[in-house]
Amino acid sequence: MRINWNGVYPAVTTKFTANDTLDLPAFGANLDAQVQAGVSGIIIGGSLGEASTLSVEEKEALVKYAVDRSGLPVLANIAEGTTREAARQAALAAKWGAKGLMLLPPMRYKSDHRETVSFFKTVAQSSDLPILIYNNPVDYKIEVTPEMFDELLELPNIEAVKESTRDITNVSRLINRFGDRLKILTGVDPIATEALIMGAHGWVAGLVCAFPAETVAIYRLVKAGRIEEALEIHRWFLPLLELDIHPKLVQYIKLAETEAGLGTEYVRAPRLTLVGEERERVLNVIRNGLATRPALPEYLSLAV
Repeated sequence: MRINWNGVYPAVTTKFTANDTLDLPAFGANLDAQVQAGVSGIIIGGSLGEASTLSVEEKEALVKYAVDRSGLPVLANIAEGTTREAARQAALAAKWGAKGLMLLPPMRYKSDHRETVSFFKTVAQSSDLPILIYNNPVDYKIEVTPEMFDELLELPNIEAVKESTRDITNVSRLINRFGDRLKILTGVDPIATEALIMGAHGWVAGLVCAFPAETVAIYRLVKAGRIEEALEIHRWFLPLLELDIHPKLVQYIKLAETEAGLGTEYVRAPRLTLVGEERERVLNVIRNGLATRPALPEYLSLAV
């Protein structure tokens, strides 16, 4: 089961119980909704999955469960502070059944060009799994530049980038420079439709956790050339998609999942569930979206 980097890849949330343990039944119900909607793979333990709060044992349980339950390619996220630990977790992910890795730059240390390239290459050389480089300088303060990719693409298993710079021109810039050698997955929900129109191959999505069918419909409509239909859904979706670019995206998206019947609000400390005016404000956005949810065209049979 090889990853082709086309389609929608949910960065799924991690479901917890009120006692702060993994809630696998709730996790499984959400996975089922993703599969039914037509996603192409599952990403475990990303930023939205509260990666920094998960133990290695919990990551193992989530990856194995997703592999067995979804029947789709599962990518394990690697977000570590040392090269050694990142390589160790890459090896573990392969043993657990992951078919790919999403790899972040070093955590907690702002590495320079040479250090960043060395980090990525060392981890990639330690694994046979295909790798999606996560480029998010807004949140993680390290930009993976085209010049870095000149060096990184010397390794055959570095195949794709999660493009989250929020600069839409980077899609064209990367296509012009690397052609089909580097697959581009847009990683910022509010501008994902634009990125797909500009040629991005796939979408690592957040609000898909609560609205899987709408997310996949936009992707498939764009790729089928039915842009106006995709834009109609996008315009309805935009207030919800903007929940993905807030520091509390985990709480916001989990609240959306709860309202949509696809999850719970429980988060792991130091995060806390929303209260007061903030919760009511976010609920208003979510409930308005649910009340005005558009009828979708039949999208799963589209040739894309």
